[in-house]
Amino acid sequence: MAARGASAPSPAHPSTHQPLAERLRPRTLGEVIGQQHVLGPGMPLRLAFESGRPHSCILWGPPGVGKTTIARLMADAFDAQFISISAVLGGVKDIREAVEQAQAARDGLMQQRTIVFVDEVHRFNKSQQDAFLPHVESGLFTFIGATTENPSFEVNSALLSRAAVYVLQPLSEQDLKQIVVLAQAEDALPAIEDVAIDRLVAYADGDARRLLNTLETLAMAATQEKLVEITDAWLLKVLGERMRRYDKGGEQFYDTISALHKSVRGSDPDAALYWLVRMLDGGADPRYMARRLVRMAAEDVGLADPRALRLALDASEVYERLGSPEGELALAECVVYLAVAPKSNAVYKAYNAARAWVKQDGTRPVPMHLRNAPTRLMKELDYGKGYRYAHDEEGGFAAGENYLPEGMPEPGFYQPVERGLEIKIALKLRELRERNVAAATSSPQGSDTPS
Repeated sequence: MAARGASAPSPAHPSTHQPLAERLRPRTLGEVIGQQHVLGPGMPLRLAFESGRPHSCILWGPPGVGKTTIARLMADAFDAQFISISAVLGGVKDIREAVEQAQAARDGLMQQRTIVFVDEVHRFNKSQQDAFLPHVESGLFTFIGATTENPSFEVNSALLSRAAVYVLQPLSEQDLKQIVVLAQAEDALPAIEDVAIDRLVAYADGDARRLLNTLETLAMAATQEKLVEITDAWLLKVLGERMRRYDKGGEQFYDTISALHKSVRGSDPDAALYWLVRMLDGGADPRYMARRLVRMAAEDVGLADPRALRLALDASEVYERLGSPEGELALAECVVYLAVAPKSNAVYKAYNAARAWVKQDGTRPVPMHLRNAPTRLMKELDYGKGYRYAHDEEGGFAAGENYLPEGMPEPGFYQPVERGLEIKIALKLRELRERNVAAATSSPQGSDTPS
């Protein structure tokens, strides 16, 4: 997000009719708040600004972190015509008009560059994204796409290969507090209690746009009531529907998510639904809830029912497509499924055990028969020698083969439970271990058999 550090006009000034977000939008790169990992001195996006040559890029990050601001600043830095297209509302017609405007700017007296900014670019389909390619390749305009979704999945590979990807992060608490200070410097709102500021920052959750919109709402309400100071109690009264249940960054928030997680783990669908609704009703971001459900599926259901993880991911995707309140039903469906599914934390325990082992163990070399041998020299050095291709063995299993480093004992990290699919997994592993033992005892070379 951006904010101007310069002193602001008084409230009587006409510019105060602008939304607060516009009034605080930065005019130079140095006024941008946050994103110093890409905009700080020597960082990649700043170097792009300083190069004097704009290049196509994708700005990937959550809402309210400055994607549009950075695109506008890039246009200003290169004295380029700025054309903005919303992929939610626009289509091929808008792309065609942008091309015409870019041609007119290039062929005019000023021979001006053009930057075409596409907000929510992941909403464009393949053919719409492809429409940009010839003009990006010809240099007619510089393309900047903004997306909240992973561009690897949502942006065509051809377009993605022609654009640098910059990952933007949610704003920190200090960044958001700095924006509150700047808003106060604009005479946009009265003094605010420190506790109230902390609550506002927690509610914004890294989203500067949400913070600024909330501040604007508070400013209007405070003016009507002629308040000298915004207190935490008054804040809760005005924004009760959004903040009434718990402080988003406080102890009650984590107590509630803990109750939800433990209700799922305890196979109580009613309790799990209750805590989910409590959190949503209290203003928790449904996307955060979706991430927690994915974690629960992996940690507490695991391989007892592998479908649970897929269902959790599907619920997250459905919410992204539908939003609130319709998408919340998918989260509820997922919570109920996770609660009634068979439970296993065997993979969770195995992963933690493997991490602890690796942390305290030395760096053991990869056995020669497991090494990759893409060159003749490696083959001459016996890389890959003696490896048995499991698909060519009986049952697709190379009985007696060893896949651990030499001298490392069988760690037994993964111990499936007697629930759900892991019952079958346990039976399968026992069968394979018995075949390994039989192969070892029947081998005339015993432990000297190539492994």
